[in-house]
Amino acid sequence: MKLHELQSTEGSRFVRIRKGRGIGSGRGKTSGRGHKGQKARSGGGVALGFEGGQLPIWRTLPKRGFKNVNRINYATINISVLEKFADGTMVTPALLIEEGVIKKEKDGLKVLGGGKLTKKLTVQAKAFSKTAEAAIVNAGGKIEVV
Repeated sequence: MKLHELQSTEGSRFVRIRKGRGIGSGRGKTSGRGHKGQKARSGGGVALGFEGGQLPIWRTLPKRGFKNVNRINYATINISVLEKFADGTMVTPALLIEEGVIKKEKDGLKVLGGGKLTKKLTVQAKAFSKTAEAAIVNAGGKIEVV
């Protein structure tokens, strides 16, 4: 391949449409807005969800549920996942992200009690379930609430 043979990939270069630049451009005069009316005016158009004066569907449907603004969204793991770490390892959320066990820390890490743990580990997390706490301590490890 030579320099003069290089071509950009199809669709990677987009030439923007220049409106209002004369009759020959195909987008002159009204610039594709048609003649008169609300949508032809500057700043014109209807609000999102407007249905021509008919009661919008979002107002006809009942409100459902509840959004708790104080909800804590934990990244969760079971203790069975901790079995892959060597004895005496300090397990932190950063280590779990590095190992690919969790994708994001979110509002903190919560350790749940699913599975068995046989290794002595020091686990740092924001929250522990009672079964997870008991399993880590019974295995000889320590828990640290961060």
